[in-house]
Amino acid sequence: MDCLASVYKSLTSFQYEIIVVDNASHDGSVEAIRGGYPDVRLIANRDNTGFAVANNQGMDIAKGRYILLLNSDTVVQTDILEVMIGFMDRHPEMGASGCKVILPDGSLDKACKRGFPTPSASFYYAFGISQMFPDRPKFNQYQLGHLSPDDEYPVDCLVGAFMLVRRETIDQVGGLDETFFMYGEDIDWCYRIKEAGWGIYYYPRTYIVHYKGASARRKPMKIIYEFHRAMWVFHRKHYAKRYGIFTNTAVWLGIALKFSLSLISNKLFRSGPQKKSASGHKAAVHETSSEVKT
Repeated sequence: MDCLASVYKSLTSFQYEIIVVDNASHDGSVEAIRGGYPDVRLIANRDNTGFAVANNQGMDIAKGRYILLLNSDTVVQTDILEVMIGFMDRHPEMGASGCKVILPDGSLDKACKRGFPTPSASFYYAFGISQMFPDRPKFNQYQLGHLSPDDEYPVDCLVGAFMLVRRETIDQVGGLDETFFMYGEDIDWCYRIKEAGWGIYYYPRTYIVHYKGASARRKPMKIIYEFHRAMWVFHRKHYAKRYGIFTNTAVWLGIALKFSLSLISNKLFRSGPQKKSASGHKAAVHETSSEVKT
């Protein structure tokens, strides 16, 4: 509800519509939206269909010339729609853009500006080498830690929590790949957008706060599984045919190893209670996807 409230406070010179897709939440969100925001176009799914399916549902009925994917666990600035739409209008070659994304503690959500997870980039990131050499471009191909978060520049991919996409771009490349359930679909979409010849840009002249459902240190098994499955799906779809058996085997083993380590680490917090995120959804297992169409 905080997300919707912040969107309605936006100062804009254009009209927009809001479409909310609720993935079978059980915290009263659907009733609250129907009662408090009757002009919102609400799709209430009976099952948790996943991020890609839910956002595609919203895009299918959208009428705007731009589509903004916006997570329910975010709060936007009053100028954000005006600033980001203005940027896209001035740069018709851009298929998608994203703003700075801040976590509740004031730190950067590093997913808001990324390179593609090539085998080498994934290796440096997954095993901490990028953290050991934060200023070296070679080792920071994925999270681009060597680039200032306060500067603007083209990037490979953005985060699905806030992604502004041009209608013509979606018409050309299609929607999110529903093979992905709740991770990786934003990277895959950006990959296809760039393959089609469109630019993608990080524009930190405004920002959102992303609560990320991450206050629970222990994560449900579903989240851990889907996070690592997304790595496998993305590599199989875009990179497996480019590399030989040695590299592909190393990637599969790396994913398996990281999955195993994540399970072990997660068990250490078994006795700790889960806390709810600011949006009231536990660790994004059931999450309401909001989309703004301008």
